[in-house]
Amino acid sequence: MTLNKTFMWGGASAANQYEGGYNEGGKGLNAVDVLTNGSATEPRKVTWKMPNGKTGATDLVWGADYFKLPDGAIPQLVDDYYYPSHQGTDFYHHYQEDIKYMADMGFDVFRLSMNWSRILPNGDDEKPNQEGLEFYDKVFDECAKYGIKPLVTLSHYETPLSLIQRFGGWKDRHLIDAFVHYADVVMNYYKGKVKYWLTFNEINAMDMAPYMGGGLIDGSEQNRAQGAHNQFVASAKTVKLAHEIDSDNQVGMMLAYSAIYPYTCDPEDQLLVMKAKQEMLFYSDVQMLGYYPTSRLKKYERDGIKLDDRPEDYELLKKYPCDFLSFSCYTSNVVTVHGDDAKASGNVSAGNITNPYLETNAWGWATDPAVLRLGLNELWERYYKPLWVVENGLGWSDTLTDDNKIHDDYRIKYLRAQINSMEEAVTLDGVDLMGYTMWSAIDLVSNGTGEMKKRYGFVYVDRDDRGNGSLNRYPKDSFYWYKKVIASNGKDLD
Repeated sequence: MTLNKTFMWGGASAANQYEGGYNEGGKGLNAVDVLTNGSATEPRKVTWKMPNGKTGATDLVWGADYFKLPDGAIPQLVDDYYYPSHQGTDFYHHYQEDIKYMADMGFDVFRLSMNWSRILPNGDDEKPNQEGLEFYDKVFDECAKYGIKPLVTLSHYETPLSLIQRFGGWKDRHLIDAFVHYADVVMNYYKGKVKYWLTFNEINAMDMAPYMGGGLIDGSEQNRAQGAHNQFVASAKTVKLAHEIDSDNQVGMMLAYSAIYPYTCDPEDQLLVMKAKQEMLFYSDVQMLGYYPTSRLKKYERDGIKLDDRPEDYELLKKYPCDFLSFSCYTSNVVTVHGDDAKASGNVSAGNITNPYLETNAWGWATDPAVLRLGLNELWERYYKPLWVVENGLGWSDTLTDDNKIHDDYRIKYLRAQINSMEEAVTLDGVDLMGYTMWSAIDLVSNGTGEMKKRYGFVYVDRDDRGNGSLNRYPKDSFYWYKKVIASNGKDLD
């Protein structure tokens, strides 16, 4: 038993972490361009300026219940801060070299995001920036040269800054039409070159990090609910549009997924698992099933949430769900009411609860060998639509040796277990899986911390946490291992 011959292997990236060229080629600023670097102990910050000239920065903490800039503050670039997105790892100038590395590994597909503000610098410009269109044209042509299919994310935390400054982000319905206009421009321009599209990366980030997910400068529950609704409507309209432009187009949603375990068999812990899954799967329920689950409607009723909606919104959601579900999955989380007995030092585990059966890396992420099989089965049995693992990988502080080698056996060990788990879901459980794009193809800036030392790629990039370095590329040991995995269609994991 093995994966079928149409299974697509590849790697993934995001423009705000990888592309660079933040002020080149007519590009406008986006949400992440005003986001500073951080570390495992120091959160990234959104920088801002007041009308009176006062400047400052507000912590961005993943998993925070609430994020809000000071009253009157507008996100802007501020002197004396370092912004890692401005250079990323410079795909903008290295795209030919990087795509050649991907081809050497045997990639079938390359997941990348398009920088919305490179196409429409203000987010809602009537006419697109031709230089921006031509950049991605060159990228897609380079992919086609090697038979690599692009999987394009339209919005990967890259809400144009102008839309945030003028409308407060996705809480305003103006962004629905702006996004659909953007999708219309690129889907027509790249017709025949791009077949696979994703609308919003990790759309449930609206709850976990409302500034990243929705450009919200006031992350109140009301604004998060409205932002999510507006993205749902924009996604449904984009699915409709994509099918009208080209019947070959397939549009997927993208969910941040993790398996959630109870720490004990206490029924209260089981209820916490249920609630956590309701929060996470609400987003995929709407985009895959076409309606709001009753648990979310009752929550809005209890919390006094009133949506600025239209009857036709719900007709669109029902009529135009996504064609497939893609998701990120790196780890599992543990929840419990007995937190005092189970605290951990990680920075992403729900409630910072450690799983005593799993190892963790330096950033507190648990290495779970069963998580992909569990996730794929849960999502398949809930929706029965094709799935795609579009992010899965291991962040580590890789060391470049004197002879320019990177011996990342820990990454190979992690990926071997993950791919085995994924293959079991397909071959033993019958899950319909389209492909796997490991995070990430080439080293890039960490989204969570803004660091370079938290590396994910198969190819090392010589760049440090302050942007210093040659930007030279060096294949890691995992590069050659993954090449063998792809050549054997997942059979050879040794």
